[in-house]
Amino acid sequence: MLVLAILSVIGLVVLALAADHLVIGAGRLAGRLGVQPVVVGVVVIGFGTSAPELVVAATAAARGHTDLAAASLVGSNIVNMTLILGVGGLTAALAVRSSILRREAPLSLAAVTAFAVALTYGLGPVTGVLLTLAMVASVVMLLRFARADPRDALVAETTDHLGAAIRPRLVVEAARTIVGLGGTLLGAQLLVANVSELAIRAGVSSQVVGFTLVALGTSLPELVTSVQAQRRGDGDLVIGNLLGSNLVNSLVGGAVVAFSSGGVPSAVAPALVVAMVGISGISWGLLARGSRLSRRESVLLLVLYGALLPLIVSAGP
Repeated sequence: MLVLAILSVIGLVVLALAADHLVIGAGRLAGRLGVQPVVVGVVVIGFGTSAPELVVAATAAARGHTDLAAASLVGSNIVNMTLILGVGGLTAALAVRSSILRREAPLSLAAVTAFAVALTYGLGPVTGVLLTLAMVASVVMLLRFARADPRDALVAETTDHLGAAIRPRLVVEAARTIVGLGGTLLGAQLLVANVSELAIRAGVSSQVVGFTLVALGTSLPELVTSVQAQRRGDGDLVIGNLLGSNLVNSLVGGAVVAFSSGGVPSAVAPALVVAMVGISGISWGLLARGSRLSRRESVLLLVLYGALLPLIVSAGP
């Protein structure tokens, strides 16, 4: 079991590091190839930082561990809007200066709600198609909104964070992107395979593992991005990163699980599914109050995460 634990940790570290380079490399490569900054900002912020969650969910689902895949997505959504958002607002209040609260926030909440409904009433090919169509519609809407306001703070901050404006060397960034993608796939394989085996041998529910180790591990890119952005005072980037990640987790990740589930309701505890939606709504409400998240409210989000831990531990059989 010690070997399995060590391999799981190695997979987690490789996943986090590789995903970070995948995000940066893809953003800079897009900028070097002349892709519009609005596309880099809107698309990379969601898909890039959600790469670990999506790869882990796809890997787990392909191996037949659909409960682990679903639990990791639900857990990541909860971690993003409690632990990571709370940590991001501890050093200084998070100010929202763009139209995130009217754009990304409602879309993210709607996506999380749709994912929750799918988990509750049944996953299958039809659900997968509906979630995929919802994701396409969301991307189109976000790109249209962003093009309407090219000075949007979120797009500018994301592009600057990725370094897309510095015209890096094409070969270097292409290599970074390929290695980052390969590392993300390798890290996900190591993590899922060894964590699943470890859970089986230890008699721990795959749900508990998915909600804790896997969810927290796959959210590391969001955590790193949020801390770096907050140090620079880019509150929009912190919040947009997390809302975009939850949007992609719920719709793309949910579709992946749906296509692999066999058309049955998820075994994820209903209380945790409700908590995922409730926390998304609470975080939106806190951010909308004065367009900022204070340190006191950040502590509240951290307390919410801690309060959910006993429920998570009791979720498994």
